Amino acid sequence: MDYEKFIQEQITHIKNTVGGEKAINALSGGVDSSVVTVLGHRALGEQLRTVFVDNALMREGEPEHVVKIFADLGIPVELIDARQEFISALAGLTDPEQKRQAITDTFYAKVFSRLVRQSKAKFLLHGTILTDIEETVAGIKRQHNILAQLGIDPQKTYGYKVIEPLKTLRKDDVREVARLAALPEHLCKRIPFPGPALATRIVGEVTPERIETVRAATSIVEEELADSGAFQYLAVLLNDCATGIRDNKREFGQIIVLRCIESTDARTATVTPLSWDKLNRISEKITRITGVNRCLYDLTPKPPATVEYI
Repeated sequence: MDYEKFIQEQITHIKNTVGGEKAINALSGGVDSSVVTVLGHRALGEQLRTVFVDNALMREGEPEHVVKIFADLGIPVELIDARQEFISALAGLTDPEQKRQAITDTFYAKVFSRLVRQSKAKFLLHGTILTDIEETVAGIKRQHNILAQLGIDPQKTYGYKVIEPLKTLRKDDVREVARLAALPEHLCKRIPFPGPALATRIVGEVTPERIETVRAATSIVEEELADSGAFQYLAVLLNDCATGIRDNKREFGQIIVLRCIESTDARTATVTPLSWDKLNRISEKITRITGVNRCLYDLTPKPPATVEYI
């Protein structure tokens, strides 16, 4: 594939499609949304409004960190506080599809719809990639950023048209485009992180307390496995509890699952054979988190498992 040609074609496509109107896009800090942000900025300049929506489900310090990275690149990003809206929408929900739908509805129908009205944007730039479309259409897992492919007319439903510059690419292609687009190397190599964020790593109800638990475990896992070379690594909070001992007292504590996989495009994946020393060190750190007394390692490839749990 001629990636340089692809970049120029997409910049031209965005520019011609938007014309003299305004566009908006949501940056998450992942490689997909980062590439779309750069392409959109090159195509539209001040016609593009880029926002980072803080949905209360991000990793520790991520909103501020991502905004700074792009400020250093000369691309302004607005930080939008929508934490309470997402927490309220997820309250009481345990079914995976209901949780994903609640996040989709809150993001598009409420938060983004409000931002579109404020900015008078007619277009939304989306970081959809081919794997997102395939998994959703096949019924494997509903990706929050899939609309038109499910028969949803975003202009009729939400008030704007959607542009998807990356919809023909897989993750490895997107990383190549990111490098040619001069994104920082650490962004090009950044492990995948789902649109619904830490909600995909909480089995059962998503509450502020449970988010904090999985966020703490995520920080440990990402620090410990940063040098692993794996495609993706993550921590999951189960809905079950287990009997344990803490301070010489019985404790009915929470269970964290560690997942680390090898893949190129997330369509299939194998489990990374981590050393016992590494697994033991991660387990020791995770079980120091308040209320957590078990740490498990997931040995399941994709298929039959998916990468994420929700």
